[in-house]
Amino acid sequence: MNYSISEENYLKAIYHLQEKGGTASTNAVAEQLNTKAASVTDMMKKLSAKGLLNYTPYYGFSLSTEGKKTALFIIRRHRLWEFFLSQKLGFSWEEVHGLAEELEHVSSKKLIDRLDEFLGFPPYDPHGDPIPDSKGKITARNQLPLSLLPLHKSATVCRVANQSAEMLELLKHKAIAIGTKLEVKKHFPFDQSIEIKLKTKTVTISEQAAKNIFVVYE
Repeated sequence: MNYSISEENYLKAIYHLQEKGGTASTNAVAEQLNTKAASVTDMMKKLSAKGLLNYTPYYGFSLSTEGKKTALFIIRRHRLWEFFLSQKLGFSWEEVHGLAEELEHVSSKKLIDRLDEFLGFPPYDPHGDPIPDSKGKITARNQLPLSLLPLHKSATVCRVANQSAEMLELLKHKAIAIGTKLEVKKHFPFDQSIEIKLKTKTVTISEQAAKNIFVVYE
């Protein structure tokens, strides 16, 4: 079944909110999509009528099995387009999100599966987020926020949770990207900022930034 761009945006927003807190309230969805609560209520009723949402009074909305499947397909399209734009067309990771927001609504499964094959079935997008496969399965990996990385442990950046233009600009300025190897040298108790050693220099980042940078280490 095909859905409108607005319906797809709602499903994707609800999926991301569920990942963080289990269910999605009307106010949380309104804030996520920068719209009015009344508009959210109308859309929730529409999506519920199509069997895409479950509703528990005083608790919130959650995706049904079909709703989750649809949301994962939208996310699959978005992240594959990000990978394509980054790896094949040379767009920077600050640019790919906005472009993929438009391309993700091209809903041909055959096209997306061919794109996936053409790209070599990448497991992660340019920001390190997992790309669902053709069956909606996501590859899990052990990762932790940089803020929790033990001192003097060598680690590799694998994901950036906050993908705002401001965050990505900061990381670019600090020379931190997916695949960057680093080591935490010091925690500063005053503001919980941390000093990290990169290959060619040492930089200091805030606690907020460190909580949004995820790493893997042995």
